[in-house]
Amino acid sequence: MRRAVVIGAAGQIGRVAVGALARDGWEVTAVSRGGGRDGSWPAEVRVAAADRADDAALAAVVGDGCDVLVDMVAYGPEQARQLTALAGRVGSAVVISSLSVYEDDKGRNFDTQEEPDGFPVFPVPITEEQRTVRPGEASYSTRKAGLEHELLAAADELPATLLRAGAIHGPYCRSPRELYFVKRNLDGRRRRVLSYGGASRFHPAGVHNIAELIRLAAARPGARVLNAVDPEAPTVAEIAGAVDAVMGVEVENVLVDGPPPAPTVGDTPWSVPVPVVCDMSAAERELGYRPVAGYAQSLPETVAWIEGRLAGRDWREAYPRMYETYGDLFDYTAEDAWSK
Repeated sequence: MRRAVVIGAAGQIGRVAVGALARDGWEVTAVSRGGGRDGSWPAEVRVAAADRADDAALAAVVGDGCDVLVDMVAYGPEQARQLTALAGRVGSAVVISSLSVYEDDKGRNFDTQEEPDGFPVFPVPITEEQRTVRPGEASYSTRKAGLEHELLAAADELPATLLRAGAIHGPYCRSPRELYFVKRNLDGRRRRVLSYGGASRFHPAGVHNIAELIRLAAARPGARVLNAVDPEAPTVAEIAGAVDAVMGVEVENVLVDGPPPAPTVGDTPWSVPVPVVCDMSAAERELGYRPVAGYAQSLPETVAWIEGRLAGRDWREAYPRMYETYGDLFDYTAEDAWSK
């Protein structure tokens, strides 16, 4: 039986990927810090506790070897080298990267987006041939680029598929962008401000679609980078409407041309001045990939998860990373003052 080791099995992608591999006939070892088991996994899934940063612990869970090592949490070049050190015992790897590695033809990227005229202007759609940022230690994007660079350079030792995920959504997300609309609806807000005319598009990536890409790549080892996004890239207004439909509410959109009219007004986690939309042709061609679910189809479980996390809690307690990243997303006083 083919053996798979999944690092980061307790995370939002890992939970779904473990199940997808197990149901596809793989003998799966699910690795997380706590060594816990998800209730959706088949009984034959093995669990193991290990810290991703501990070389000895990682080597121990790989044991005598595995056909594929799936890594949800690898982040920089040193962790790429950690994986390649296991090359003699690992047949291939599937590693989650990010579309944040992309850079436009003028050198603009997601690290320059807050600068004047600093937001990257990409072709629509973005293919895997688009240039990327220079590897380095400066940011999430440059470290992900370093991860990719190291793994691709070691392809003869360890063939690795790198999946450049978009705006990941699904249960167990620590920073769910959908929170922006779910909480507003729960708070009874029936008007919302959307900058850029509500037309912003930042390509989402559902956990079920990413898990399907992992399943296919595990069965077809190779050295490659592939985009990992949903079949469609809805506008922010369409996303808002889809959340409303799931929650059974009607909300009026107040559309503002151009950027947010105030620092905490109309600036959603998807609000971008130009579209960020990726092409999935390479995955279809190389892996025979077909999406498992569209954005709206997978949304109910995401909304239910967020509602459960928020129940009886301050949103900043429920989602501290979201607060650290975006600040106050629910400044209703500022919104009402602007609307007068």
